[in-house]
Amino acid sequence: MLNIIWIGFFLVAFLIASIKWLFFGDPQVFADIMAAMFTQSKSAFEISLGLAGILALWLGIMRVGERGGFILLLTRGLTPLFSRLMPEVPSNHPALGAMVMNISANMLGLDNAATPLGIKAMQELQTLNPKPDTASSAQILFLVINSSSVTLFPVTIFSYRAQLGALNPTDVFIPILIATYISTLAGLLAVAYAQKINLLDKVVLAYLGGLTLMVGGLLGYFSALPQQEMLEQSATLSHVLLFSLVAAFIVGAVYKNVNAYEAFIDGAKDGFQTAVTIVPYLVAMLVAIGVFRASGAFGLLSGGIRALADGLAIDNRFVDALPTALIKPFSGSGARAMMLDTMKTLGADSFAGRLACIVQGSTETTFYVLAVYLGAVGVRYSRHAVACGLLADGAGVVASMFVAYWFFG
Repeated sequence: MLNIIWIGFFLVAFLIASIKWLFFGDPQVFADIMAAMFTQSKSAFEISLGLAGILALWLGIMRVGERGGFILLLTRGLTPLFSRLMPEVPSNHPALGAMVMNISANMLGLDNAATPLGIKAMQELQTLNPKPDTASSAQILFLVINSSSVTLFPVTIFSYRAQLGALNPTDVFIPILIATYISTLAGLLAVAYAQKINLLDKVVLAYLGGLTLMVGGLLGYFSALPQQEMLEQSATLSHVLLFSLVAAFIVGAVYKNVNAYEAFIDGAKDGFQTAVTIVPYLVAMLVAIGVFRASGAFGLLSGGIRALADGLAIDNRFVDALPTALIKPFSGSGARAMMLDTMKTLGADSFAGRLACIVQGSTETTFYVLAVYLGAVGVRYSRHAVACGLLADGAGVVASMFVAYWFFG
């Protein structure tokens, strides 16, 4: 899918540029396209280089938390919930632990740790699957929760915002928490409806009720504040929560007798390596987007959507962040490049820049998740997994828009 998207950017750009040249006498468009290719490739390298220190910092901190036992702590906390949501999985089955550890790693933003754990969970669930070529109910629920992006610590988004000059890189933290909760809840409700899962179980109600009260409390508190005060207090709360988490990671490492300094160094090395690794991917996607924009194709697309919004008397500032939302179900790297392009073009602290970040943090690459996890166990028929995953994505995008207008509009 990513290959199709990448090729599409270039071919559509060539088609639009050719029309401009042949029918409107505008040969300058090709010069603009070539300039965009060189500029974007240089920009991609500079972004990656600037990210090295920031990623080293945050991945170092996350490694301290990992070795300090926070994944194990989250696993113990979430196991009772998943044993109720997946009654067909025995309480002592290894699939349960692998699933909860995968989701715990995702919640903490440990993507490298989450993927192998997710594949392991799918393999364990496959041992319980009566139809090996068709996704089981437990596998579908696990996939939809993964594709709805349960994110508590969106490290990479903070890093990109800091690199691109955001005055307060973490000011999207509370909006992301709200949007990702709504996305995950929508996915869970969709699967529960399709699979007749009993959400009235007292343990399930306790978990969902507690989370809903927490999110509802945030909504209620911030809705009573004037916008400027809401921004200031949400930024303060973000800072307090994030640094408290850092302190808790360190305390956990001390309690576990873990060498926190060495753990940080190991994670920081991975962060530096990650920054180097993403250079080719950023170059590929940012150049393709730059070509698409320079040809005028991006302007035609966004102009059409903006005209539709104007016709419906809707505020059209969300339009510039839509490319991130549209590409996210298909490609994480493509959506990340769109988010970066939006922040570079309009500013990290622009409305569209912040909205793109919230969308990026509240939804996941549904088709990628399904392709990797189902492919790993040879499942060919996904049943209602795609529909439920896309519904969760849609809920996350809509929630992101409402939250962005609420906080930053």
